[in-house]
Amino acid sequence: MSDQIVIKDLLIRGIIGIHDWEREKKQDILINIVMEADCLPAGLSDDFKDAVDYRAVTKRILALVENSAFFLVEKLAHEIATICLEDKRVQLARVRVEKPGAVRFSQSVGVEVVRRQA
Repeated sequence: MSDQIVIKDLLIRGIIGIHDWEREKKQDILINIVMEADCLPAGLSDDFKDAVDYRAVTKRILALVENSAFFLVEKLAHEIATICLEDKRVQLARVRVEKPGAVRFSQSVGVEVVRRQA
């Protein structure tokens, strides 16, 4: 499938990390998502019900991250991908989660996961 829905540079604050100081206050978390889905039905009909509601997906991700307390970026990325795949039209979710400034001298450190419909 070549159709993609892209959510780029979603910056949210949340608790994430294994160190005590990382668990005291929210940090910036940068998220990029690519969802593969067949966009032809929506392209032909111009009807919202035929499209993946990426605004609803984004709202669920915002709620997840803002209320999270995960230790690992890997876990957060997996949970975000799970949200993306709740709409059965989404066949694949590629999720990159980054912590800006997490490692000295780097712009950010992150994890990218790819999950598919079962």
